[in-house]
Amino acid sequence: MRTTNKVKLGPINKSIKSKPAIYDIAINSLGGEPIELSQFEGKKMLFVNVASECGFTKQYKGLQKLSDAYRDSLVVIGVPCNQFGHQEPGDSSQIQSFCKRNFGVTFLLTEKIQVKGSNKHPLYNWLTEKKLNGKKSSSVKWNFQKYLVDENGNLIDFYYSITKPLSSKITKHL
Repeated sequence: MRTTNKVKLGPINKSIKSKPAIYDIAINSLGGEPIELSQFEGKKMLFVNVASECGFTKQYKGLQKLSDAYRDSLVVIGVPCNQFGHQEPGDSSQIQSFCKRNFGVTFLLTEKIQVKGSNKHPLYNWLTEKKLNGKKSSSVKWNFQKYLVDENGNLIDFYYSITKPLSSKITKHL
């Protein structure tokens, strides 16, 4: 009679994770160059849909201060959008010039995209849909709504337009 030696295997290592989907999303800079979000792995990212002719436009100043103060651990990414009151009518060069001239913006600005509706950009699909971000669903209500993502690509939370960039609601995570 033949006996077999059975080897008991330990549990499979499930701690190996692939990068969260946010790092795989394609988006271009305001100048048209591809932005690799994966280059920001290890830093938090704050995405803000921005507009030049909005009552909240002065938040550009606070966003720049936030970017400067936390530059080693945070990347502020402005995302121009013209879906709320048509308050971002300019083209890429007009937007860039406006932001630089009026607010000294040096943080990253993306191409103008849609943040809601049937043509919503994949970035905002991820930011606003729990099935993609694993945290919560939301809808973008107005210009200057903010989404904070941690250094591992996980959504921390979102903040409506009335939340100022330097608010403790945001900075407590930085």
